[in-house]
Amino acid sequence: MKLYPNGDSEMTIAEFVKERRKKQHWTQKDLAFYGGVGLRFIRELEQGKTTLRMDKVNQILDMFGAVLTPGPIDRSIYA
Repeated sequence: MKLYPNGDSEMTIAEFVKERRKKQHWTQKDLAFYGGVGLRFIRELEQGKTTLRMDKVNQILDMFGAVLTPGPIDRSIYA
């Protein structure tokens, strides 16, 4: 999954969360505590696991002013 935080550059959700966490000078344990999720979830999120619960992902993204939303799919990569 990709995020477009600046409208022109893209990054994965894992990269986004890790970058924002580090800007706050938080450890993964800190983010888990403040976000109300488990440390294992944060580790899996930052490692790019593709089968995470969307509600928990949004719970963490909301801390950084972001949210998962539906968007168009570029199917040309499958051609």
